[in-house]
Amino acid sequence: MDLDKTMNFQIEKEENTKTREILKDVYNSLSEKGYNPINQIVGYILSGDPTYITSYNDARSKIRTIERDELLEKMVRDYIGLGPEE
Repeated sequence: MDLDKTMNFQIEKEENTKTREILKDVYNSLSEKGYNPINQIVGYILSGDPTYITSYNDARSKIRTIERDELLEKMVRDYIGLGPEE
């Protein structure tokens, strides 16, 4: 493997609205259970450990349907104002 070359990383796209809905559901479930939803979701994204997400309202199962790399890509695109990739 040549370490001087940049690898090209691509992931398959999922409908943005579904991902947004799942994230909102997970956020609301964490909030209802008294957790700081942002901290818990960040912990999950960084570690991959689903125990950061409550099982209340099936939130843990829902968030696991989204690939973490896909979620990060969408968040970065949104943060810098690019919107969904076409």
